[in-house]
Amino acid sequence: MRYIINADQSRLTVKAIARGVLSTFAHSPTLAARGLSGEVEVDPVAPEASLVRLSVRADSLEVVDNKINEADRHEIERKTREEVLEAVRYPEIVFQSVNVSTERTGEGHYRVRLSGELLLHGVKHTQTIEAGVQLDENCLRARGESTLRQSEYRIKPVTALGGAIKLKDELEVVFDINACSS
Repeated sequence: MRYIINADQSRLTVKAIARGVLSTFAHSPTLAARGLSGEVEVDPVAPEASLVRLSVRADSLEVVDNKINEADRHEIERKTREEVLEAVRYPEIVFQSVNVSTERTGEGHYRVRLSGELLLHGVKHTQTIEAGVQLDENCLRARGESTLRQSEYRIKPVTALGGAIKLKDELEVVFDINACSS
């Protein structure tokens, strides 16, 4: 079965956590990927042979935190695109599974562990993701969260005020992916 990701019904967010002496005054922004696409190929007889390919346009990340004012929102988005991700130079973020392990937890429900290559900021690195998957003949839904280290992709965490405010190297990635058969 081949499933195409429905970007309108899917959600992928990345949360950065502020730290440092003045971190209580800083933002810990959550950004949502708007330019999400991809596909999932599931072999019901041999689920470990399944494949996942997910792509995000680097310039599509938008701040979704309501506590951040409009000026700060634009500045965070600009910095993310231009300075952190360098979206003009590295326009696409891509995850391609290499190894899949599954455990059936109920009728149409699975616990899945994906190991694959994540291409981010021009660097390919192995990334492992765990997800709960609900599957039927027409649609697939995968939910989970993962941690990503910016330094593994040659990304320097953002700092401000001479280092008094820094973002942690680890980012929290949360996803709810919906895909339907093509």
